[in-house]
Amino acid sequence: MLNKDISTSVKKKEHDGKVSGQLPYISDVKLDTLLYGVLYRSPVAYGKVRSIQLPPLPAGYEKIGAEHIPGNNFVKILKEDQPIFANEWVNYIGEPMFMLVGPELDILYQLLEQVEVDIEEHQAIFTLKEAIEQKDQAGIFASHEFGEDLDVIQSIEKNAHQVIVEEYETGYQEHVYLEPQGMLGIYKQDEILVEGSMQCLYYVKNALVSALACEDDEVRVIQSPTGGGFGGKEDFPSMMACHVAVAAKVVKKPVMLLFDRAEDMEVTTKRHPAKFKYRTALDKQGNILCMSVELFLDSGANAGLSPVVLQRALLNSAGVYKIPHFHAKGYALKTNTVPNGAFRGFGAPQSFAAIESHMGHISKKANRDSIEYKRNYMVKQGDPTITNGKFKDPVLLEDMIMDLMKVTDYAKKKAEYRSFNQKSNRYKKGIGASFFLHGCGFTGSGERDHIKATVKLAKTENDGVQIKISNADIGQGVLTTMSKIVAKELDLPYEDISFPYPDTKVVPDSGPTVASRTTMIVGKLLERAAKKLKEQWQSGVAQEVIEHYVHEEMIPWNEEKFSGDAYPAYAWGINFIEVEVDTLTGNVRVEKVYGSFDIGKAIDERIVKGQIDGGLVQGIAYGFMEKMTSKSGRIQQKSISDYGPPTAMDVVHIESKLFDNPYAGGPYGAKGVGELPLTGGAPAVQAAIEDALQISFYQIPVTPEYIIESLMKKAGEALD
Repeated sequence: MLNKDISTSVKKKEHDGKVSGQLPYISDVKLDTLLYGVLYRSPVAYGKVRSIQLPPLPAGYEKIGAEHIPGNNFVKILKEDQPIFANEWVNYIGEPMFMLVGPELDILYQLLEQVEVDIEEHQAIFTLKEAIEQKDQAGIFASHEFGEDLDVIQSIEKNAHQVIVEEYETGYQEHVYLEPQGMLGIYKQDEILVEGSMQCLYYVKNALVSALACEDDEVRVIQSPTGGGFGGKEDFPSMMACHVAVAAKVVKKPVMLLFDRAEDMEVTTKRHPAKFKYRTALDKQGNILCMSVELFLDSGANAGLSPVVLQRALLNSAGVYKIPHFHAKGYALKTNTVPNGAFRGFGAPQSFAAIESHMGHISKKANRDSIEYKRNYMVKQGDPTITNGKFKDPVLLEDMIMDLMKVTDYAKKKAEYRSFNQKSNRYKKGIGASFFLHGCGFTGSGERDHIKATVKLAKTENDGVQIKISNADIGQGVLTTMSKIVAKELDLPYEDISFPYPDTKVVPDSGPTVASRTTMIVGKLLERAAKKLKEQWQSGVAQEVIEHYVHEEMIPWNEEKFSGDAYPAYAWGINFIEVEVDTLTGNVRVEKVYGSFDIGKAIDERIVKGQIDGGLVQGIAYGFMEKMTSKSGRIQQKSISDYGPPTAMDVVHIESKLFDNPYAGGPYGAKGVGELPLTGGAPAVQAAIEDALQISFYQIPVTPEYIIESLMKKAGEALD
């Protein structure tokens, strides 16, 4: 029985299968008559297709293209602009044009090399800089503007003591999930079954119904055990699912599409590169009078989820600060590069890297400690959000800051590092901090108007209980946390709760596994369903309980005006990071990492700790290690060693602490945890490097090359 505190850790549901290596992933599936698919991808960034010449195909090998799609030749996401198979125009290098299907992969790859395609090339847009300069001609997928009237902003700037103008850039980030993308389509007389590595079953199902022009019950989607997602398996699997489903329908055999690491890195979605332009007016004492920000996201060739990522980036553009007279506008722009999509944090990591950096730079100009300076502007309970919503729950930032300053002995550490740096010519030490939040759930009324989540609990005659939801375990512990919530509410042994990998034939649409919503939103629905089942419980009788989402009363959200409560609740975090920088090589060594987090109530402390450790490592690496580049529309890094994510040798002990702040709208007080820990890593490590070198940086990652270049510039300025 789970009578103890729900935060107490238990053995994860999938523990034995993963530790023993017996858990079968999609690439482990072997079927009789299984065929493989390989995609022919556009070799040019932008052009009109003139002709396609195939080599003679051996018996048992077929070409699958746009002509075989019974329904719409676009992937059903937000906009109808992403073809399943590009057959008239190509918009980026790597865009799928058709698929060859057959029993032997070696032969398929040989055939691909013999394909001749004639494409009339047109002028492409390769960089965000070009897209900004040509945004009216290039294409704007989405834009928003809100906040103080610009006339008021300009009037304040005219009378200000100083106006600081800064530009800040963030680059790509690759998901580096352990298991590359994979999807299997199986033809049956009455349905097409698609199985694979994914986060959002009903996104995939809706895309299949659209592409196959079929009835809802003619498509079935099953999530395979998934080796990590981080958002990379949110929108992208829908296209792969369409590829294998269309192929399976044509050849009437199972078709498997698996990417190796190089293909996965070249053509799957990334974190959006971003550019921020800040204008901040200060008085003589360095106090902020007003701030305006303009931000741009590089969406790549298709809209995908960029409009929603842009919303999230804008909603976080003021960070955790109550800025007087704040104005923001942003654009998601088209480039002829690989489409960008969901990535843990969904626009927030870019914005927090930018605003934390900007606030730190302002504090330097004001000759004040950055932490003390930022504390003057931090939001408190009852304050308005930048969209005229309200922070209605307790905000524990001040308590968290005081605690970490004491744990790190911040003032003493700063003095010690100053002394060390004065004596050391080569090595410099620094400490940096970041303060951040993350909205939990879908923006505004998205849960009510679009998701409309439903959950089921099914009790067997043997009094076991099965969870039926569409939310996917992608390593973050959903199988375990959802089972704990139901077990505790029913006073049942945790082992009596089963949670099979979801299958759309038997589970309702409880929404996608995204946006830090699964534990808070779906977990709360399961808590209510379990309460209802407990009241109706009849031992030895099969029963089923259904629960639907009920929208919390908030300040109404107006998407057009970008006004109202963007989220029902917020999770909060603070990072302190200590580094040593080698000024000869530019290499950075992270020495200590601290994190404090308010995620409401932890449903399982070990799982939350895993989310914190993993998220922080991803965030820190985003700040100074992981460098991905695109040259003339082609991703340059095609292997993990080329890209350079952290290894176990790069990770130090992470000292983290949870602040209990239960949220009434979440199960047992839980809020979102998945995205929050990544958000503060990059700005904290940048701040620490700046503290060590006494140099301001205006982009991440802060690579060794960028450090050496900045040191040389500083030395040159000193000589002048």
